[in-house]
Amino acid sequence: MRNAVKKAGAKVSDIRTVKASAARPLIGQRAAEVQKYGQIVPMPIALDAKVCSASVNGLNQILADTMSLRDLYKKHHWQAAGHTFYQLHLLFDKHYEEQAELVDEIAERIQLLGGLSVAMAADVAELTSIERPPRGREETPVQISRLLAAHETVIKEIREAADKADDDGDQGTNDLLVSSALRLNELQVWFLAEHLVDLPTVRADAQK
Repeated sequence: MRNAVKKAGAKVSDIRTVKASAARPLIGQRAAEVQKYGQIVPMPIALDAKVCSASVNGLNQILADTMSLRDLYKKHHWQAAGHTFYQLHLLFDKHYEEQAELVDEIAERIQLLGGLSVAMAADVAELTSIERPPRGREETPVQISRLLAAHETVIKEIREAADKADDDGDQGTNDLLVSSALRLNELQVWFLAEHLVDLPTVRADAQK
């Protein structure tokens, strides 16, 4: 009888040990990449692999520069100063949020085409065409000028990639670039550029 109890107890203990092992996180795992960066996985979207590859390359450049522009907005949001602090603090953050949404749209389009979107900060830093700002705080006009220059770089890339996608029959990429990316960047340029118009704020200039 005692042996039977011992055996039964051992079985319960074994079960508990197995359950505990099954619940333990399998940490520290590493393995080979399942898809190399730059490799295109064929997707059933009726587009040739060469077309997908060309679109992915163009989109990744735009993605890297959009991520840099997004982060530039956040830097200036934190470091805004002066009598326009409140307005620009809010505007920079609004533009940051809009660029963050665009980043996600571009990245998802890249994945949809069978490619891999650039993701990590170190990789973005290697790929971006946006001029790197200093770590310190710059004057407000310089902040805005830097943002406008970054926008123009991105807009030029968007126009070129949109034309290429249209020529290749990749209407989905063309639509994303024109309807979302181009229009957003053009609108944000308008809101920024008007802050650099040198007009009096209280008293009008005397007629000449």
